[in-house]
Amino acid sequence: MSATRLLVLGVVRMYGRAHGYQVRRELLTWSADKWANVQPGSIYHALKKMTAEDLLEQVDVEPGEGGPDRTAYRITREGDQEFHLLLAKALSEPTAAAAEVAAGVSFLTALPRKRAISLLEHRLVILESEERSASLMIEDTAHWGQAEHVAELFRLWSAQARTGLEWTRALIARLAAGDYEMAGDAGRAFGDPPA
Repeated sequence: MSATRLLVLGVVRMYGRAHGYQVRRELLTWSADKWANVQPGSIYHALKKMTAEDLLEQVDVEPGEGGPDRTAYRITREGDQEFHLLLAKALSEPTAAAAEVAAGVSFLTALPRKRAISLLEHRLVILESEERSASLMIEDTAHWGQAEHVAELFRLWSAQARTGLEWTRALIARLAAGDYEMAGDAGRAFGDPPA
């Protein structure tokens, strides 16, 4: 999965209709160029590629102000399905890259509350398993004939899993308590799906 793909689909979906410069400007306000390495070229490439894949459609061409014309895009039904698939993977799979998780969190409120909690609970189950596996590996390192220092790798994995567990449990609790305006709540977050 690509964080850029999720971010571009999400911003176009959020605006309902957006051109590349608008997508770029929005993502810059989120500092996505730093945490997801989203560059102008990757945004325009994603727009063209996803248009060719029928995930986006061109809806308008506006004259550029002293520059090239601006093509506006809108998300298609297929694009909305892809957006939700990528969002679900980013939130539910602990193995997703950090940029993908960050992109998923950026669009968390595009989901109904129960769906978001369900995805995070799936993440929780996997993280609990990873933490338990790492703990068992720490205990059994000597029995495997591994060098003692290899246990540090297992300690790192265990610490990462514990940190992920703590964050995920806290986010689930905040969502269950009603924090954040979610899709399906009174007033929609991040735009309506395409008609």
